[in-house]
Amino acid sequence: MKDLLKSYQSDGFFDEVFLPSGEVRPAYRSFINDLLGTRTDELKAKQQAAEKTYLARGITFNVYSEGEGVERTMPFDLLPRIISADEWSVIDRGLVQRVRALDAFLDDVYGKKRIIKDKIVPRDIIESSSGYLKACDGVHPPKNRWVNISGIDLIRHSDGRYYVLEDNCRVPSGVSYVLENREIMKRVFPRVFDRTHVRPVNDYPLRLLEMLEFLADVDKPNVVVLTPGIYNSAYFEHSFLAQQMGVELVEGKDLVIDNGFCCMRTTRGLKRVDVIYRRVDDECLDPLVFRPDSLLGVPGLFDVYRKGRVVLANAPGTGVADDKVICSFVPDIIKYYLDEEPVLPNVPTYLCARPKDRAYIIENIAQMVVKESCQSGGYGMLMGPASTKEEREAFIGKINKDPRNYIAQPVMALSRVPTLVGEGLKGRHVDLRPFVLFGKDPQVLTGGLTRVALRQGSLVVNSSQGGGSKDTWVLSSTDGSVDHA
Repeated sequence: MKDLLKSYQSDGFFDEVFLPSGEVRPAYRSFINDLLGTRTDELKAKQQAAEKTYLARGITFNVYSEGEGVERTMPFDLLPRIISADEWSVIDRGLVQRVRALDAFLDDVYGKKRIIKDKIVPRDIIESSSGYLKACDGVHPPKNRWVNISGIDLIRHSDGRYYVLEDNCRVPSGVSYVLENREIMKRVFPRVFDRTHVRPVNDYPLRLLEMLEFLADVDKPNVVVLTPGIYNSAYFEHSFLAQQMGVELVEGKDLVIDNGFCCMRTTRGLKRVDVIYRRVDDECLDPLVFRPDSLLGVPGLFDVYRKGRVVLANAPGTGVADDKVICSFVPDIIKYYLDEEPVLPNVPTYLCARPKDRAYIIENIAQMVVKESCQSGGYGMLMGPASTKEEREAFIGKINKDPRNYIAQPVMALSRVPTLVGEGLKGRHVDLRPFVLFGKDPQVLTGGLTRVALRQGSLVVNSSQGGGSKDTWVLSSTDGSVDHA
């Protein structure tokens, strides 16, 4: 391990493990000290054991290529990302604040529309978003909660601060990898957890179930997870969460509207469903209201939902909050609804719909990251510094044709973490997706999915673009107790 660390270089980026002086940061000292006596071949053996466990447990995702789904195991790196209690306190406060504001925004946008009338966010920006659903106007979801499960993507810049890159309020994925990563790490490093104060993540399925049950107005509600099916990229997660919560995993064909209620087909007849944790996109939920060609949803489901007879989590229509153009307004949204300054700043964002911004973007496109406003997974994106002249010209054409659909951001210097690559430790860029549950009050999972760009020099961490993941440890305050991770 000492030999591996000697060859490690941070290359001028903010290093999560090492200070500029080369000293180990306080949060990592216990873990690094435990590893110093580990031989290189032992560490590689542990990495191989972790990868085999991933394969044996069927921890996979699908990559869509030319219309076909290719199933792969999620690349996993053995060295964790560790966050101190003080740093996490800031993240936690910032996420709770942000989710409260986004939830209020959605309730207003589909209700009284005060934020439009007060000209904080332009009407055309909201109503031109592909995530905005006119059908949701006037709808009041149970307990007036829109964003029940969210994943907020954060990056750490060279100044050491965390910035919000984007919001995921529709059907955020990745939490199953958080839980499985922790289980694998406990097997590979059992003694380390006995000496390190790592806050737990394994209670997430229980907290998720409690939140979903809270949304229903009946005793002992029947909760199901609605999946598009086995070919979906996150099917492993759908089945994993259903199993962990002890609820049924269903597809659209398993549900039917009967006598004004949503019911599940069983061998004993129809059984009423009270809460649907849906992992199906908005436009596929009900072919009578949205896409008529969808076979993934349930005909008549939206009408039952509108009448308050079934809970859909997250609420349909939350996609407007995921729009990267809307994301640029979130600091103003926080001030408007909460009368507070944002705890977590946004990554600076330029809107192609603004003529002045568009001119600046086109002039500096080689130094910027350009993204489609409602795309995810690393698709529909141009990394200016790594692009060719032809690619840049093609994107300029797209921007000029449909400026509302594009935003641009400066290339942020994502922090780096030592990652086991080949024969040694190499610096690889990471981001962080913490998950927030919002029932009665927002609850932040202490940790989140640390995604790592495994390709040398890459800033794209998405699994669909060759990225992997690390376990994320949030340390408790050192009070002499030992938490169970």
